[in-house]
Amino acid sequence: MQQGHSRRTSFVTGASYGVGAATALALAQEGYDVAISATRAENLKATLVQLERTKSRVIPLVLDLGSQSSIERAVADVVSELGELDLLVNNAAVTLRKLAVDVSWAEWNAVLATNVTGTFFLTQQVGRHLIERGQPGCIVNIASTHGIVGASQQSTYGISKAALIHMTKALAIEWGQHGIRVNAIAPGRMDTPSPARAIRTADPDYMRAMLARIPLHRFATAEEVAAAVCYLASAEAASITGQTLVLDGALTVA
Repeated sequence: MQQGHSRRTSFVTGASYGVGAATALALAQEGYDVAISATRAENLKATLVQLERTKSRVIPLVLDLGSQSSIERAVADVVSELGELDLLVNNAAVTLRKLAVDVSWAEWNAVLATNVTGTFFLTQQVGRHLIERGQPGCIVNIASTHGIVGASQQSTYGISKAALIHMTKALAIEWGQHGIRVNAIAPGRMDTPSPARAIRTADPDYMRAMLARIPLHRFATAEEVAAAVCYLASAEAASITGQTLVLDGALTVA
């Protein structure tokens, strides 16, 4: 990636734990200055402790993807503090595990507001910044295999991630002329701490059944997703855009 300034800069949303935290740390270790966000400042404490061990500048932000003013303020703060923005990682997401017939209007809106609407308008703000400055850049969207194949009780979440994958393709086409690359990563079953997974992963029968469906017989880790982000943001991936990299141990092709 061409740079008009001395250090690369990145913005990782949903960085309080799991993929977001691992990605922020990996980018800092790669030499990026890092802005990180969560819906509450206290949720970033553990990530900030990890990032203190690096030499990177770190900017913690409170971001509500359901608020346009919050999105605009966050991007303005990142640019003000870091000077430029080279890389946006859209990781923040709302999950919902529920049968389609039971999903309420409010639950649907809560998932789509963050995973699709808010993510689109945050990306739009970053795209405007890059285009106005004539600056190449990179956007990586953290999607999911639920956006590629269907699964019971994952209709709303899967629809939101399918929309994110399509957004990746559309923006890659529109913004390619500006040197902005847009890609997605679709992890499958993940070995990460998550309140939504805690009950299921504590069930050995559930875990055995899930592993049996994966040809590699292992879950992806947050660190592997973070490494994929670093690759897609690197000069080695300079011709890769509009693509979705699937990290699922062959789950979706089995």
